[in-house]
Amino acid sequence: MARRSQVIWTFAITSIALFMVTLDNLVVTTALPVIRHDLNANLQQLEWTINAYTLTFAVLLLTGAALGDRFGRRRIFSIGLGLFTLGSAASALAQNPTMLIVARAVQGAGAAMVTPLTLTILSAAVPANRRGVALGAWGGIGGLAVAVGPIVGGAIVQGISWHWIFWVNVPIGLLLAPLARIRLSETRGADNRLDLGGLVIASAGLFAIVWGLVRANQQGWTSPEILGTLAGGVGLMAVFVIYELRSRAPMLPIRYFKNRTFSAANAASMFMFFGMFGSVFLLAQFFQTVQGLSPLDAGLRILPWTAMPIIVAPTAGALSDRINGRTLMAIGLALQATGLLWIGHVMTPTAPYSAFIVPFILSGIGMGMFFAPVANVVLGSVSAREEGKASGANNAIRELGGVLGVTVLASIFAHWGGYTSGATFVAGLTPAVTVGGAVVAVGAVAAALIPARKRIAAAEMAIRIEEPAAA
Repeated sequence: MARRSQVIWTFAITSIALFMVTLDNLVVTTALPVIRHDLNANLQQLEWTINAYTLTFAVLLLTGAALGDRFGRRRIFSIGLGLFTLGSAASALAQNPTMLIVARAVQGAGAAMVTPLTLTILSAAVPANRRGVALGAWGGIGGLAVAVGPIVGGAIVQGISWHWIFWVNVPIGLLLAPLARIRLSETRGADNRLDLGGLVIASAGLFAIVWGLVRANQQGWTSPEILGTLAGGVGLMAVFVIYELRSRAPMLPIRYFKNRTFSAANAASMFMFFGMFGSVFLLAQFFQTVQGLSPLDAGLRILPWTAMPIIVAPTAGALSDRINGRTLMAIGLALQATGLLWIGHVMTPTAPYSAFIVPFILSGIGMGMFFAPVANVVLGSVSAREEGKASGANNAIRELGGVLGVTVLASIFAHWGGYTSGATFVAGLTPAVTVGGAVVAVGAVAAALIPARKRIAAAEMAIRIEEPAAA
């Protein structure tokens, strides 16, 4: 009975924390038009409002997982909640785009300490034979946050002000942080060394790449600043790979990628988030900027897309204990890609809402089918003692996909269109969403390349044989 109570408390605390930090990925999207006018922000500053959160989140996720292994997962989880709460309050108090961007970066740092640990803390508390169900429900909670993000953002912006999309996190964070210290069990990982060198190199490389992509349309793709920044970023990422290969305690063990299951699942995650976040970033603005809807109405229009994971993810998670996760992931990504390509095809300034309902539903079903099994597939590809790093790697890679999606699709939008009229907005939106759908389709191919379950065991054995040599 005590064990069951512990599992319930663990699931509740980690799920609420996951919901809160995931909500902030999308809750801002429906507020972007209002923030643009209120703070006099341009497109690049709007991009950084999203990317400051997701980039910091992506870069520090692996460090968050490593800190949990070193100093205790419960302790770092609680500290991360506190930092996220502080960043939320600072975002609510922002008086200009720069203040908001900096505060969002603080939020992202806190979320990076929370997110990977929700998975490892929950996985450690749940019996192995029930892990698929638990992680499916965990995925459903994440899907719920995705679903209500645009609606919550729209309702708060319309009913109160955009500042309150951040204030709402503060009481939740203040409650969860001490509750986690009281109710969660403390665990640590087998590897307690920190890879500060890898963190610095990866952070600089990723920041340079995103900086170049965000500023490319303004400065020109062939300008010395953009070419130099992008080349420097790519070069630093190459140095990061070499450094990690030689490090005794790498934040991202490159040998993981020798496992085709791990590599293909993470590639599928990156492509999925690229297409989804980049498209939502623009579509949430379409309904307000072009069709003149309120923030709440815009959020409700997207609901058929974002709400479907609530229904689909728990069932798909339970099925992933019996059906190969690659099948669910590949079908899900194919549906998501179909939905996005469909939206790009029917998009016009005066398109009736009925034209979007079916592709939104297809995209939502696909999202739910993908979210549920991916965590189980990734964690199942490594040994139990390496689940913390594997979880951090998966979260980092998918968040990086979201950063690149927002950046690249916004660049396509800015190149072909703009905010001057409904026609110019759609002229940029159509190719951007189409590219997003094509990238998700590549993700479906990556998911289909995951080995069948009977071959995964052999791949796991091979990677574990190499562990002593790597150590």
